[in-house]
Amino acid sequence: MASGDRVTIRGGGIFGLACAYEMARRGARVQVIEPRAPGAGASGGTVGALAPHVPGEWSEKKRFQFDSLMQAEGFWAGVQAVSGQDPGYARLGRLQPVADERAAALAEKRGAAARACWGEAAVWQLREASDFPHAPVSPTGLVLFDSLSARIAPRRACAALAGAIVALGGSVVPDGPEDGAVLHATGWQGLEDLSRAFGRFIGHGEKGQSALLACAAPDSPQVYGNGVHVVPHADGTTAIGSTTERDYDDPASTDTQLDDLIARARALCPWLGNAPVIDRWASARPRSVTRGPLLGRFPGREGHFIANGGFKIGFGLAPKIAAVMADLILDGHDAIPEDFRFAAALKDPA
Repeated sequence: MASGDRVTIRGGGIFGLACAYEMARRGARVQVIEPRAPGAGASGGTVGALAPHVPGEWSEKKRFQFDSLMQAEGFWAGVQAVSGQDPGYARLGRLQPVADERAAALAEKRGAAARACWGEAAVWQLREASDFPHAPVSPTGLVLFDSLSARIAPRRACAALAGAIVALGGSVVPDGPEDGAVLHATGWQGLEDLSRAFGRFIGHGEKGQSALLACAAPDSPQVYGNGVHVVPHADGTTAIGSTTERDYDDPASTDTQLDDLIARARALCPWLGNAPVIDRWASARPRSVTRGPLLGRFPGREGHFIANGGFKIGFGLAPKIAAVMADLILDGHDAIPEDFRFAAALKDPA
C-alpha cells in the first residue's frame, strides 16, 4: 500500500486513534469512525499508568513493551506538537513498598536483570522511602523505584490524538462508509463480535472502576501497592485505580468496590489525606483470551485488519502498536510478535 492511500479505522479508543495518527503522520488519508466520542469507552478513564513488566526472563513480548515505553516520550511530544493539546505525558517513575527482607532481596535480583535487559535506559532499584516526599507506607522503610514507568492523562491523550489526526488532514466521524483498508479497533464489543464470528471465545469486557481526587503532587512518581495504582497528574489531581470485575450488571456504574479501592489508596499513601473525590468512573475494558493485544490481518476478509485487546496496558503499548500496524497496512511489512498475532487467539486453549 502506497503512502497517501486511504484507511478507515473503526473505533476511537487508544489503539484506533494511535494507529490513525501514525498512519496520517506517514501520509495516509485516514478516517476514524467512532459512534460516541474519542476515548468514550475504556480509553477514557482516569488512571494512565504506563508501567513495565518485571525485568528478567527477557522475551519478545517484554522487548516489545520496553520499546514502546521508550518510544512514548517522542510519540506523545509529536502528538502535542501537531495537535496543540497536552496529553499529560511525563516519565517520572514508580514507587512500590518493600514488605520484608525477602522482597528486598528479590528487588535486588530484579535490579540486576533490569541492568542486563534495559541497559542504561532505566533503573530498577531499592531506595529509602524518605527520599521521596510522596512515598507509600513501607514496612521496611524501603521502596522499589523504577525509572521506566510514566503517566498519561487518558482523556486528554485521546483528545490530543483526535486533534492531531484532523490537523494532518484526517477525520473523526460518528458514522460513514468504509474507504480503503479497514482497521477494526472496536474494544470489548469487537472481541465479542469476533467470538461469535469464529465460534469460540476470543475475548470479552471486564469492568474497571477508578476515581480522581483533588490532590496535587504533579512532579511525584506514581505508586503501586496492595493492588492499587496511585497516579498524580499535572493538573493537580491524583488518580486511583482500578478494580477488575468479571461479573457485573452495569459496566458504567460505580459502587462500594470503588469505595474500598479509595480507602486502600489512602492507607497506602497517607499524603492523600482527605482529598475529595471529584470523579468516579467505570467502564468495561477489552480482555482477550491471551490477555495481550490481538494484532494483524482479519482472517477471511481481504484488506481488513485487527488491533484489539491490550487489557490494562493499552496506553503503554500504543506507540509501538501504532508503528507495527502502520508498517503492515501501509507497507505490507509484518513485524508483529508471534504472541500478539490474532492467530494466537485462535490457538489458545481457553
